[in-house]
Amino acid sequence: MPFNLFLIGLISILGQVVILRELSVAFYGIELIYILAIGIWLLWTGIGALIGKRTYKPAHKFIALLFLAFALILPLDVAYVRVIRVLFGSIPGAYLPFLQQLLAIPIALLPICLLLGLLFQWAAKIYVEKSGKTLARAYAIESVGGIIGGLAATLFLKAGVQNLTAAVICSIGACLIFFSSTGFRGSRVLKAASLILALLLLSSLFAVKKIDRLMTRWNHPELLDTRDTPYGRVTINSVRGQFVVFENDALCFETQGTAAEVFAHLSMLQHHDPEKILILGGGVEGLVYEVLKHSPGHIDYVELNGGMLEMVMRCLPEEIKRFLNYDEVCTVIDDPRKFLGGEDRYDMIMVGMPQPTSGQTNRYYTREFFASCAGMLKPGGILSFRLRSAENLWTPNLRKRNASIYKALKEVFPFITVLPGVTNVIVASQDRLLAGHKTIIGRLIARKIPARLVTPEYIYYVYTNDRFLEIREILESEDVPVNSDTRPICYQYTLMIWLSKFYTGLAHTDLSLTGKDGYRGSAIGGIILLVTVVFFLLIRKRRDTGKIILVAAAGLIGMVMEALLILHYQTRNGILFQDIGLLLTAFMLGLALGAHFIGRIYGSLNKGTHLGISLVIGFVLLNAVIMLTINLPVMSSLFSICLMLILTGAFVAGIFAFSSLDRVQDQVRVVSPLYGADLIGGCVGSLVGVLILIPMAGLPATAGVMAVLSLLCLLLVI
Repeated sequence: MPFNLFLIGLISILGQVVILRELSVAFYGIELIYILAIGIWLLWTGIGALIGKRTYKPAHKFIALLFLAFALILPLDVAYVRVIRVLFGSIPGAYLPFLQQLLAIPIALLPICLLLGLLFQWAAKIYVEKSGKTLARAYAIESVGGIIGGLAATLFLKAGVQNLTAAVICSIGACLIFFSSTGFRGSRVLKAASLILALLLLSSLFAVKKIDRLMTRWNHPELLDTRDTPYGRVTINSVRGQFVVFENDALCFETQGTAAEVFAHLSMLQHHDPEKILILGGGVEGLVYEVLKHSPGHIDYVELNGGMLEMVMRCLPEEIKRFLNYDEVCTVIDDPRKFLGGEDRYDMIMVGMPQPTSGQTNRYYTREFFASCAGMLKPGGILSFRLRSAENLWTPNLRKRNASIYKALKEVFPFITVLPGVTNVIVASQDRLLAGHKTIIGRLIARKIPARLVTPEYIYYVYTNDRFLEIREILESEDVPVNSDTRPICYQYTLMIWLSKFYTGLAHTDLSLTGKDGYRGSAIGGIILLVTVVFFLLIRKRRDTGKIILVAAAGLIGMVMEALLILHYQTRNGILFQDIGLLLTAFMLGLALGAHFIGRIYGSLNKGTHLGISLVIGFVLLNAVIMLTINLPVMSSLFSICLMLILTGAFVAGIFAFSSLDRVQDQVRVVSPLYGADLIGGCVGSLVGVLILIPMAGLPATAGVMAVLSLLCLLLVI
């Protein structure tokens, strides 16, 4: 049975990564869907752990049946997610109605999660009963399997293994129950079924590339190529000589548009003699091609996603590929934020990175990022970037989103010009910028720039229409916090803008707790604190229920802190999915160590209550340390973040193990309620932390809130 518990942890984490990647692509990479999926995953798994009577003792063959069901359902689930938009009748390129999205995601996760929750419940019951070991030990073994699953998910992607291939491998792993001496005791039929299914899955590996492309064509009939990269799935379509590139199925760029032309020329014409240029992203869109028309001496083009560049270079028109290979152009595969730490200085920095639609891309629109750009500019140098919005009407959330970025830019660059359009071009400098159109038009003519859209008439229109001055007034007048690494307020408003596509009333609703005085946020926080204290005081009189609430609270705090640390790492070090996989593995390692350690030492203690108090106080101190050190350079390294995640996981699992042991006579009876509470608490924490606390309060304040909540948990222990 220990092998079964280990295998459950392995296939759970690897399968989770597979399905979450597919859902991210199915819903155009919108991070809210990803977060909702994590929450629903924990919820369904928690419900699976609660199914049935506490005293039910399953037979070994039922465990084997659940493993085989998982092995069969996972690849089918991948196929379902890929065909969601077709099944629900979505218009190509459009979002499904929000309620249909909320329905499609639970349907995708329900069978897998219920199986996994039930698997752990039954396997843990058998393990505890037959071996005489504790639930904490079972939890630790499952967590070790999760570590291997997390590492596998990371290494697969790093080695170029596609997501569908990873799903098939995960299913083959579930069939390893065939090798368990207890899994098929006395059941030749199950042995045969497992062997046949494993052979079918192994044979499918030889055709997985063709199957992958066939599934992708369900949404991309004109498919040219598709590939999973560390930053998302890149898909290229080709129609009559036009190449269209999608990242996570959202339109990234197409080769016959004018977006690159507008951005490049409106930016470059602001500088009297742009000699040395830095382009961060967007080169394959055509930015390098357009910038070279201004005859600069040197261009450094930094591309984050090397996999996408390699794919696109095989498909781009010859004229764009030819310019990327010019001697004046140096292409670098690196994270733009890391590249900004160099010693070179530039006349122009053009930011062609994706829009701030997620916690990941928000890092290219913060005060700290703009400060790094300023440090790389020569005297009189210019920074430019694009901000997609609306040409005529800005809703309140759109105004606040744009203003939070504008104010972050304003703290670094005193002179800013916003050129209006459906996509605003924003230029900034330490010196005065040209506010009139005459000089700009003169430079366009003098440089003999061939362009389809950017003509003297177009420039005249951009600089003289009424929105040119109106936008500045809007951005200056908005009362909104500065968008920063530690307080990504822009992300919150972006989520509201996305939700308003489905519920138009939200376009005029501000759910933030921000403001000059912050009274509203303080009042709401005080009310929540008071309600929590009263609830804990009432529930502590019921010992069994109090333990369930304690485990749920620990799961909630752990998930919030895990999200906080990972977001902090993304902000400081880049969007490397491989590294994020290692961070998830570090958290699982902490869970395994915490459960194992507390399970070992509990029996040697005279009073278990003292151990519970020590665990809660330690959790309080850990959250307080993170709160105080999150902005220090020492907290930016992979080692330090992994260490904090290990400690966080250790305290979460330690509290779980303590609750399962303290004055508990029957270990089997507490498996379902405690494991379910742990998962449901984590579900709430993932949603509350990423959607509410971190954007509204910022990283240090969120850690402080979790420290206070940890302290309140003492009421459930003493």
